[in-house]
Amino acid sequence: MQESDIKVQTSSIDVIRQGRIQKANDLREKGINPYPYKYEKTASAEELQRKYKDLPAQEETQDRYSVAGRVMAIRNSGMFIDLMDDTGKIQIFSHKQNIDSEKLKLLKLVDIGDIMGFTGDIRRTPRGELSIKAIDFEILTKSLKPLPEKFHGLTDVETRYRQRYVDMIMNPEVKETFRKRGLIIQKIREYLTSRGFLEVETPMLHSQAGGANARPFETHHNALDIPMYMRIAPELHLKRLMVGGLSEKIFEINRCFRNEGIDSLHNPEFTTIELYQAYADYNDMMELTENMVAFVAKEVLGTTKIKYGENEIDLTPPWDRKTMIGSIQEATGVDFNEFTTSKEAEQAAQKLGVELDENMNWGKIVEAVFEDKVEPYIIQPVHIMDYPREISPLAKVHRNNPRLTERFESKVNGWELANAFSELTDPIDQRERFEAQALQKAQGDEEACDIDEDFINALEFGMPPTGGMGMGIDRLVMLLTASATIRDVIAFPTMKNK
Repeated sequence: MQESDIKVQTSSIDVIRQGRIQKANDLREKGINPYPYKYEKTASAEELQRKYKDLPAQEETQDRYSVAGRVMAIRNSGMFIDLMDDTGKIQIFSHKQNIDSEKLKLLKLVDIGDIMGFTGDIRRTPRGELSIKAIDFEILTKSLKPLPEKFHGLTDVETRYRQRYVDMIMNPEVKETFRKRGLIIQKIREYLTSRGFLEVETPMLHSQAGGANARPFETHHNALDIPMYMRIAPELHLKRLMVGGLSEKIFEINRCFRNEGIDSLHNPEFTTIELYQAYADYNDMMELTENMVAFVAKEVLGTTKIKYGENEIDLTPPWDRKTMIGSIQEATGVDFNEFTTSKEAEQAAQKLGVELDENMNWGKIVEAVFEDKVEPYIIQPVHIMDYPREISPLAKVHRNNPRLTERFESKVNGWELANAFSELTDPIDQRERFEAQALQKAQGDEEACDIDEDFINALEFGMPPTGGMGMGIDRLVMLLTASATIRDVIAFPTMKNK
């Protein structure tokens, strides 16, 4: 769009806005408040469409209802109005035979976008449209700005994200996505609470960033005069609750914040679920993860076989299980277990054409190769198991291989969906892992975590053997709504200021 076009468009909107302000003032002069306080609505559009679906054309009833919603179309000088509420659309028939002639003149002050209430009887028009034969109406909110042009709608992607309220008005499928999001979260809660999990809450402001390898948002508490950090993960506080024995099964649906890049899978503010179960390990977490996702899909969509892009994805348990190193060997023919030094692993990765940062240890090199040669090609759900120890500071050492940990990530459609461990409960080992992370941070790794002395202190009182899992709710919603980007499932995604 040219700058001149923007100026013309802005000027046109200003003219329309001034005209609508005048109409609001005209209503006030007639003693009518264009922004009243309440309206007694007795039915929704969807209720009426369902209840009267078998009403024949040209049939009229004496069934009277009051409906309310936004005006989406006006035809024949207000004789026909399309009214949309949160459930759908119903037509309003306004005629001088049924409405006082003075009252009917007020329809000249109504514009597309206004919110109105109508009372009347149910009828079906000769063309088969279910309608309210109005006997009265109220203007409930005078809209000052015009909605986007009818036939093109709101199509500019950036404007849709910045003005989500308009996006929802013009694109019903957007509302459906966010309704499904709410249902998905509801069903996650239902699944876990029915299995004895207790929902808890932990702080979003931390005195020390921890629980994940990520760069935090920093702030300052004025009264205490201390630096604070927005939560990057709730993990360490949830584990403190496990130490305290609040419940053997706990979960938190939480907001996290990471000061990192924005792309189709990442937003600085996002929603996850983390859960912990005492006397369980990562094998139990694999079963819980796949069963919970399948339950939610079945409840929300009615099936565990979903369509995403060109792929049909089957979420039916059990999901496949592969080790990280085994999946790399399957894809490349190279077994990174054979390399005893970082140098050997680096040379092998370079031969495979994988770009590496400087001074990467064996574990990070293995991770880089996996992310380049394996992860993007995973479509069907699979648990990738047994991650290197260097990149898993909060997971227990693998019981059969000290270079690895009992950690898995659930992958689907080329994404990480969930991350889970046999949780590290040895405070001595935990301190050594934290110290290794602190050394990496001192060498310039901004995502490495510091030593959390209070968390180690908590572990020294003893935490039972525990399985833990974290899942990105935004990504699960993307998957179950076939949404192309995380911005489509976050109502108000982070945007750069204009």
